[in-house]
Amino acid sequence: MNAMDMMEAMRARHSVRSYTEKPIEGETLETLTKLIGACNRESGLHIQLVRNEPMAFDSAMAHYGKFSGVKNYLALVGKKGPKLDELCGYYGEKLVLAAQALGLNTCWVGMTFRKIPDAFRVESGEKLSLVIAVGYGATQGAAHRSKDASAVSRAENAPAWFKQGVEAALLAPTAMNQQKFLLTLHGDKVSARAGLGFFSKVDLGIVKCHFELGSGRDSSVWL
Repeated sequence: MNAMDMMEAMRARHSVRSYTEKPIEGETLETLTKLIGACNRESGLHIQLVRNEPMAFDSAMAHYGKFSGVKNYLALVGKKGPKLDELCGYYGEKLVLAAQALGLNTCWVGMTFRKIPDAFRVESGEKLSLVIAVGYGATQGAAHRSKDASAVSRAENAPAWFKQGVEAALLAPTAMNQQKFLLTLHGDKVSARAGLGFFSKVDLGIVKCHFELGSGRDSSVWL
């Protein structure tokens, strides 16, 4: 999937909590499965697509979170360590944008689900970070109000690529839509700092994914 497709997906993507009965199958399933494999090989993560499993979102917490019809989700699993959550955010968002480009909808889910035994594998030394609901949405979701670029970035005489990266970062989904991150320009490098709060390291990974796509830079941009 090229950068243009991903940028279009970034602008079109909104969190969706209600899903139809339409299954993920055929070419869409094949492509998504291949992309999951590619992300796992590159990152060392153990991301798994769980299909036709309705129990994780059939709980009081999920209903409180207004989830309905969720039967498919990505389980973001990886080796325990200080970088796990950021890695899950970065590669999970790559899959979110790819899913959007494939005509699917998604929603990051940190707490309002329950772990179902045998639905996915967590090997010795691994842990589940969080999940991403995926499927065909009953709606396409709605945009949320975003902060100004000046609230999440610091730069003097910012070049166009940095501005474009920050603009893309502001489209990134973050926990409770708090956008608690700071991007600071240092010459041709950028530092990214997570704020305080639940899943802030996951959010940082998501933000970095968006910034790279928007700026046209790769991971070498980071300090």
